[in-house]
Amino acid sequence: MKTNHTHLRLVASCPDHVGILARVAGFIADQGANITAANQYEDVRSKTFFMRYGIELLDTEKSVSAFESAFSSVANELRMDWRLTDLSKKQRVVLLVSKFDHCLAYLLHRWKVGDLNIDIPCVISNHEKLRELVEWYGIPFHYVPVPKEADAKQAAFEKTAELIEQVDPDTIVLARYMQIFPPWLCTKYRHKVINIHHSFLPSFIGAKPYHQADVRGVKLIGATCHYVTEDLDAGPIIEQDVVRVSHSDSIEEMMRLGKDVENTVLARGLRYHLEDRVLVHGNKTILFN
Repeated sequence: MKTNHTHLRLVASCPDHVGILARVAGFIADQGANITAANQYEDVRSKTFFMRYGIELLDTEKSVSAFESAFSSVANELRMDWRLTDLSKKQRVVLLVSKFDHCLAYLLHRWKVGDLNIDIPCVISNHEKLRELVEWYGIPFHYVPVPKEADAKQAAFEKTAELIEQVDPDTIVLARYMQIFPPWLCTKYRHKVINIHHSFLPSFIGAKPYHQADVRGVKLIGATCHYVTEDLDAGPIIEQDVVRVSHSDSIEEMMRLGKDVENTVLARGLRYHLEDRVLVHGNKTILFN
């Protein structure tokens, strides 16, 4: 039976010590709320505690802001880094793409059929090629060419940043956007920019990883979904997968096999991020099932 109860998600990390769970659970109970899901992990090397709680507010008179304000004192007491998500609000995701359409098409289809419960305010591309596909879905398409010259490239990224800022997204997805985000954009949207790289990182960073894999004669190729940082293809990893190849596979065949892996890895990684299952710890991630 449907209710008018408010559903929230709390994710947090703090220095590990005795009594964290009891303190948080006690606070939630005192607020007249239920814990509907619970994940926790202790990193013994850094002595850091991580948690992810689903919360149901049973008191329909209590607002999310009131709950958040009340919890802030608990968070300060426990020295927490934390965030609270209201699950009734759809998250806004901007997609950036270049010429390859497979990851974009896969995400748009998953969105269209309701598998991704998000809003997509726009798609931004440095090529015109995919405009028709995007506009078929009724989504605004912005073409921002990125020249090779440094000054022109800077201006292009400033225009891209302006378009992103106008729609105020929760997340930015580089769905095979074959441009390197400048450091200032990485800093501005720290841990909010997700990239799909077409190799099993840290192997074969940079351009043409399938060609690099062919030269090395590898037997497994893969894809990596990771957060974008100032270091090329070296941000915290969210999700990975592989597929087996053989000496007889051409580069074109490896690319065909790899596209399927890229699609699923990006979709899973994005879903984990949207569901607050990913907590960044240094250059690693804690991933709750």
